[in-house]
Amino acid sequence: MKARDITWRAAVAAIALITSASACSAASTDSAGGGGKAAGPKIRLAVGIDPSYAPFFLADEKGLFAKQGVNVEVVQFGKGGDADDAIASGQVQLAGSSDTTAIGKLQQNPDLRALLVYESSGKYLKVVERKNIGDPSQIKKMAIVPGLSELAATRFLESKKIDPKKVTFVTADPPEIPALMQKGNIDAYVLWEPWPTKGAQLGGKIVETTGDYGLSYGQWLIAGNKWLSANQSAAAKVAKALDEAAKLTESDPQAAAQATQKAAKVPADQTVTAIKEIDFGVRDITAADLKGYDATADFYLRTGKVKAKPNVTAAVLQNWFSGHAAK
Repeated sequence: MKARDITWRAAVAAIALITSASACSAASTDSAGGGGKAAGPKIRLAVGIDPSYAPFFLADEKGLFAKQGVNVEVVQFGKGGDADDAIASGQVQLAGSSDTTAIGKLQQNPDLRALLVYESSGKYLKVVERKNIGDPSQIKKMAIVPGLSELAATRFLESKKIDPKKVTFVTADPPEIPALMQKGNIDAYVLWEPWPTKGAQLGGKIVETTGDYGLSYGQWLIAGNKWLSANQSAAAKVAKALDEAAKLTESDPQAAAQATQKAAKVPADQTVTAIKEIDFGVRDITAADLKGYDATADFYLRTGKVKAKPNVTAAVLQNWFSGHAAK
């Protein structure tokens, strides 16, 4: 499947006309935290640029990493998969990533380790269709971002008894996708905010959340195993700061929204709305989670994305948070 449509430049231009919040380069940028930095070796922590990363921005803004005694630099990437790749290349030591996206990266980077879950939701990702799509059976082309978006699109089609192989998947970056739909180059997509709202602003319609067809996702804090083995204490301190920030995000959405707006240029009202749709809270990864992760690994193998099934059992560190940080 082709990864780009020739109209991508027009797509980006259209997005720029309706929002001043576009910080969506796939390249990384450093967030400027307001809470000071602790002494010691710098830990680069990769995040995305949407409201689901609000706890990281809030922890940076409030100095919660420094409070735990770790010198953390929050680095923004345009896509979660880019953050996973940055761990593999040694550019960063930790990252926030959707479980689905990280599982898809395991074959090429078996060193990835999932330490904990810090959020989950069945409402944050939404299905967007062109207004003239009266029934999902009319969908011929769907835009996807490899990883969680692709899985969500596939599950959506399957829930409507549509063979995904009969729909063309067009791979694109999130900022391009709403305008691709406006141009008529695609019929639908499934993405996280703010891109469903952007699609609606450009004439599309939001028709479902992923939870409506039984799909939820989680976000992991991940590390490379080599770095983690030598820095368990530092990783635990980061996890403690993230735990405090996740609780504060739930109790004070406005503070989280302001920190996210300052760091990632996301309008505060979008983050406040997203916090209502996402359950923020740090917890252990447990044996009960593995069934869902195994199903995701099966998805990658069944669709030919990988040659061998990702080894989620090795990658997921069960009860790591309670064993290292929750003390």
